[in-house]
Order: sequence, then C-alpha cells, then structure tokens
Amino acid sequence: MGPVETRTPEQIREHYEIEKELAGRLRAASKEERRRLYTALYDELYRRVPLHPQLTQKADPAARAEAVAVQMRLLRRFLTPGSVFLEVGPGDCSLAFEAAKSAKKVYAVDVSGEITKGAARPANFELILSDGSSIPVPAGSVHVAYSNQLMEHLHPDDALEQLRNVYAALAPGGRYVCITPNRLTGPHDVSEHFDEVATGFHLKEYTATELARIFKAAGFSRISAFASYREQFFAVPVFLLKIAESVVAVLPRSSRRQVARRLPFRALLRAAVVGEKAAGLEAPR
Repeated sequence: MGPVETRTPEQIREHYEIEKELAGRLRAASKEERRRLYTALYDELYRRVPLHPQLTQKADPAARAEAVAVQMRLLRRFLTPGSVFLEVGPGDCSLAFEAAKSAKKVYAVDVSGEITKGAARPANFELILSDGSSIPVPAGSVHVAYSNQLMEHLHPDDALEQLRNVYAALAPGGRYVCITPNRLTGPHDVSEHFDEVATGFHLKEYTATELARIFKAAGFSRISAFASYREQFFAVPVFLLKIAESVVAVLPRSSRRQVARRLPFRALLRAAVVGEKAAGLEAPR
C-alpha cells in the first residue's frame, strides 16, 4: 500500500502539470540529450514540487521505516555479510542505508542527488550519479542488484541498455531484483488522477511478462518471481504471472482495478521479477 494522499486537488493538479511538462521534454529528447536531462529534470521536479510524495515521505520517519522493512523482507533472501549490493534509483537511500547493515559494500546509482542532500551515510555506502542508462560500478562486482519503482521511469529506448549494464555489473550467479508497477492496473504516476495512460515520469509501464522478455534479451539466464501478499513475499512460477496478466488484459479497463484488488490477482500483479546471471556468460552485444 502506498502513502495516503494528503494534498489538495489543486496541489495534485499543479504537480501533474509540472511533471507532464518535464516528462514531455524527456520523451521527445534524443538519446544524447537524455543523458543530461534525466538529472536536470528530476532536480527541477523536486524543486518545483516541494510536496512531492518522495520528499514528504522523507520527512515521515515512520512511513519510511515501514517501507524499508517490507523491502528488506525480500532482500534478506539474497543478501549475505559478504555481498556487494547495488540499488538503482534509491530515492532517499533509506533502503540502501539499511542494506548496508547486512552487506559488505553498497552502491546507490541515481540520476539525482537532490533527495539525499544532508543525509548521514554509512562508511560502506557510495552514491553514484548516472546519466539514466549507465551503471558506473566495477564490472562483475555486484552480488545483488535491486530497483523498486525504477524501470517505469526509464525512456523505453534506454531500458534494455540499462538492463544490460546492470547485467554487466553483476558477478556470476548475481541476481537483479526488480519491482515495478504493473501496466495493466495503471497508470501509477501522478497522471492516474487525470489520464488512462501514464503521461508523467512513468515513461513506460510494464507487465511482468514484458519484463521477463527484456530480462532475457539483456542476457539473464533464469527468471523467477516473488508474489507480494500482506507485505510478505512468496516464490511463484513465472507462468502464473503470465496467466494472471492474460486474464486481466482481456477485461474492460473499468473492471481491471476491481479484479486486480482480489486474490490471487492482487498478489501476482505486484510480484517482484528476479533475473539471475549464470556463471561464465557475457551480456549479448
């Protein structure tokens, strides 16, 4: 469950107009322009929308702690004291800071450092700014990579490139744990209040089926999934996600969210997708 909305309709509308304007610039930009714009536009968004949920959640320690605890229940399946952990799109870095207690080294790669200004950082933590596609950490060094609400923020032309860069950063046998809102129940950005398709900084939302396909294209040899129910995660076969999505996809849009709120769809449509890098394999070129 996401944070409760406390803003007025006027404040939400203002956020929507600003984000739609900035996202439109990013959608229309060339690849070279996007390398600069990811950072510049997100910094601009946070300056112009001071009540952005990412910023207000930072000011709510209880909500932040609860969100971190839920994610760590999943990540502790993979982390060991000797692990190198990478979070892509870490937001306020509260999850990365917590993971630093269970890992040898933590990298956080983001397009903006605006949210984490002034935060006290663990000694084994390193924040690295990216152009939106690159993962500038040592190749083959990461045991567990993670992103939550990140894939949907990438320009569609950059998504596969970033996945390949995550793959290259992983050590043999390393895993990339990816959580992204399901396209079938979207949009999930601020445009959910106004549009039928995401028009804000969710540049492309995905189904788990689509995500598994591009993971394979990036070189991951094995794809697994963990369904979410009552803030716990359970391993499920990927084919169950595909079946659930095929059922929901044929429903009228007006019915999709109602069905998606019921079990087992609620659990399956919020699943984390995990890609594993096999030993001795290189990313396809």
